[in-house]
Amino acid sequence: MVSKAPQPILDPAGVTFQDVEAAAARIQGAVVRTPTMLSRTLSELTGATVYLKFENLQFTASYKERGALNKLLLMDPVTRSKGVIAASAGNHAQGLSYHARRLGVPATIVMPTATPTIKVTQTEGHGANVVLHGETVDDAFVKVLEMAETQGLTIVHPFDDYQIMAGQGTVALEMLEDAPEIEMLVVPIGGGGLISGMGIAAREVKPDIELVGVEAELYPSMYCKITGKKMISAGDTLAEGIAVKGPGIATSEIVDRIVDEILLVPERDIETAVSLLLQIEKTVVEGAGATGLAALLKHPDRFAGRKVGLILTGGNIDTRLLATVLLRDLARSGRMARLRIEIQDRPGALFSVVKLFDKHRINIVEIYHQRVFTSLPAKDAFIDIECEARDAEQLDGLVKALHDEGFNVHPVEIC
Repeated sequence: MVSKAPQPILDPAGVTFQDVEAAAARIQGAVVRTPTMLSRTLSELTGATVYLKFENLQFTASYKERGALNKLLLMDPVTRSKGVIAASAGNHAQGLSYHARRLGVPATIVMPTATPTIKVTQTEGHGANVVLHGETVDDAFVKVLEMAETQGLTIVHPFDDYQIMAGQGTVALEMLEDAPEIEMLVVPIGGGGLISGMGIAAREVKPDIELVGVEAELYPSMYCKITGKKMISAGDTLAEGIAVKGPGIATSEIVDRIVDEILLVPERDIETAVSLLLQIEKTVVEGAGATGLAALLKHPDRFAGRKVGLILTGGNIDTRLLATVLLRDLARSGRMARLRIEIQDRPGALFSVVKLFDKHRINIVEIYHQRVFTSLPAKDAFIDIECEARDAEQLDGLVKALHDEGFNVHPVEIC
């Protein structure tokens, strides 16, 4: 079957500031009013005055609850009783499932067959009926259309729905109430529902506020839609929550009308942002939620001296992936390294290397000794040593000492 892209569920009236205000009153008390806090350390690091909105502290660890709940509360009792359905492999699935169960609304979530088991079990844990279908979310949406028609279910689109946008817009109301001095909002863009709702709200509260969207370089779909440029949206991005190949129909129109600029950020800056938020703010943020900070790291001149609001949109990141991101950041900063050292294959050779690590107080994590699979002479070998240092300067001192002792040393670099 040919994949059919998700279509919007739209009201001709569109979405207004009054809709966002009504949504805020409607969902009050049922979602967390997350804090907006000034980050002094990130402000010093980036040159901007940085305010963080901690949407990763929602019960399902994502802002997606807001739009999903607003949509559910606007349904009449008969529609609710029949149930809702959505295609999602992430935060929309969990936010919709959680609030549907609270309200007694049957929920079905269609997920791609390759969805990680943890996401399937979490969604089922919120009471949803999970159906696995297709290779992509677009494939899953084909099944959604079929089931919605045959079973009388209401489709809850993840972003191209004005009631969803209105719910997401409540994030901006809270931010500007808590920190009215904010001059600019930097918002992640996937399908565009968040920045559409937030932008409509923010422009009403503060007409001169600047709105900047951020996409991962691997998935520049909204950027291309607005600018007319041709770029491929594909690849394994850390920001899978905004890895959308086709932006929304209604959201594209709103973004084109109200957003000042869309910036693209590379994977390395997204990884660094995730690591910094954990180290500095002691908060776990998924890749998509860290793209706002990544934009400040990638484009410092664009934000220098400005009062910037960043939305930490979610905290659902696989723990193993998070560990990899943190270790890669340690390696890039010089606090962790792998050194490949050529030695003569004879007694005492390894000790002569290890004693230098001890002298420079650098901790050895792992040693790998290779004699066979190498182009070195048969009497030689190499060792890979993974180690931890205080900083890059301490590591440089060790490498110099190894060279001074006659060892051929090759740091194993990461991109």
